[in-house]
Amino acid sequence: MNTIRTTLAGKEIVLGLTGSIAAIDGVRLGHALRRCGADVQGVMTTAACGILHPDAITYATGNVTLTRCGGLVEHVTYCGDGGSADLLLIAPATANTICKIAHGIDDTPVTTFATTAIGSGMPIVLVPAMHESMYRHPGVRACLETLRTWGIMIVDPRIEEGKAKIADIETIVHETERALSGLPLKGKTVLVTSGPCRERLDDVRVMTTRSTGKMGRELAREASRLGAEVRVVHGDTFSLPHVDNVHAESAGEMREAVLSLCAEQTFDYYISAAAISDFAPAAYEGKIPSGQQISVDLFPLPKIIQDVMQAENRPKTVVGFKLGWNSHEEAQHLLDAGVDLVAANTPDALGADSGAYDLITKDGCVHVEGTKTEVAERLWHLLR
Repeated sequence: MNTIRTTLAGKEIVLGLTGSIAAIDGVRLGHALRRCGADVQGVMTTAACGILHPDAITYATGNVTLTRCGGLVEHVTYCGDGGSADLLLIAPATANTICKIAHGIDDTPVTTFATTAIGSGMPIVLVPAMHESMYRHPGVRACLETLRTWGIMIVDPRIEEGKAKIADIETIVHETERALSGLPLKGKTVLVTSGPCRERLDDVRVMTTRSTGKMGRELAREASRLGAEVRVVHGDTFSLPHVDNVHAESAGEMREAVLSLCAEQTFDYYISAAAISDFAPAAYEGKIPSGQQISVDLFPLPKIIQDVMQAENRPKTVVGFKLGWNSHEEAQHLLDAGVDLVAANTPDALGADSGAYDLITKDGCVHVEGTKTEVAERLWHLLR
């Protein structure tokens, strides 16, 4: 979460902390929200102040932490009708606080903010943290279900070591972004291919590209922030959070995975952001001896995007990426073949955190420059 993003730029978030030991994560959470552009106002219960000093949250947010509701009626100023805040985030939320909110009890600053926010219709994200036995209590579970029926977003805890541990910081920030996006892609399905492919040369060597998969990951994250159900086919050794991961090493494996997924369902969007291999070498058995000169035959591989467009369950919208110095000419070929949007760029963006892209459709071209997070935001803005 060290990357500076703009996904929460211009948003004011009230961060409520209650009396769980997980309150110590409030400093990192406050910093993480601010790195995404948010203005954060901390509010703490007396129990939370017994675990973490309010000055720590003041440091993290840059605003003086509220520990009581005073004569300025801060709960109304921030969370009442016409209040300045965009969202109330309660992290951590104890069993005590959850049940109080569900029953309209507001005897702490955080529950008073919650009652006010619920009455004004403000988006609320609640992040439980407690011992697992407390989390299993039927009354606590019933209260959580009540809050869900009121439209409150519950970020499920991690069940580890007999505790319902607070969700990780990245997940909390991601769910906050989702809650503030309005979920315009809710109900939509997205399939993304991402990262490089690795073609076997011998038993220890592969051929690949400088692609890191950053663009594909940001496109998948943005689709998830906007509410879509996202599947990502990639060759990374790790799993991308918040989406369904399908691992594929080579172009052949990626092609098989993509066509299999398309046979299962019709996707609303297919984003071909992977640097899919154009060629596969004639593989050697064993290890090519070091120090000797060899020649390698390269065999052309089929284009996955073409196979997808010819599939019986063709995705409703297809987006291709074209890398190269003549990318505009090649983009036109893709548009003529039925691709709906082509993101064209030069190799400078390969493996970099930022880049310049021309987003080309039959109706024209939009030039976008910035971080790959910003490029993903603009691309999805054009598509939806």
